[in-house]
Amino acid sequence: MTRELYVCVDVEPDGHVPGASSLVSLGACAAVVRDDEGAIERLDLDVAADSFYAVLRPITDRYLEKALRATGFDRAALERDGRPPEEALPEFAAWLDARAAEHDAQPVLAAYPLGFVWQFTQYYLHEFAGRSPFGQSAHYDMKSAYAALAGSAVRDAIKRRMPSALLGPKDSKTHHALEDAKGHVDLLVGLLRWQERAR
Repeated sequence: MTRELYVCVDVEPDGHVPGASSLVSLGACAAVVRDDEGAIERLDLDVAADSFYAVLRPITDRYLEKALRATGFDRAALERDGRPPEEALPEFAAWLDARAAEHDAQPVLAAYPLGFVWQFTQYYLHEFAGRSPFGQSAHYDMKSAYAALAGSAVRDAIKRRMPSALLGPKDSKTHHALEDAKGHVDLLVGLLRWQERAR
């Protein structure tokens, strides 16, 4: 079995799809190492080097006011103070490379919900860093994993129907990308351990 580093990622965009809207912020934390025998090691989220966060300059004039409002950011401030994506995304890719090398593991993007996070992350990595350390398919969808393990429909795999013990005390939706990424770690660990018991 390949040794894997699960990285919880969250994004806060100002619309529904990349290119037609912009990524306002990106947060990620190195969360779990799964060794070549399937054993799971939860990483310390308080280690600053194991987290990445960037607030980004918009890439298009188009945006949805409601989506932008949910991020808590002001458009003019983003245009003035946001980091250029062509600077921040190579740094994110290098951060992923460094964490993967440190743990001698292949990086896997873990998210809830995956589809939304994956499309923005991959678009921005390929567009502004020229590559993705996640490749084309190294991702873990916590929503689908829960549905499969619990025997529920995917549309029913929503947090308010999940056991609170699985979500953990840090689960939240603050619309701060890094805090929300960290808030998903308990769910990720719980799902991976559930899978391990089910083998």
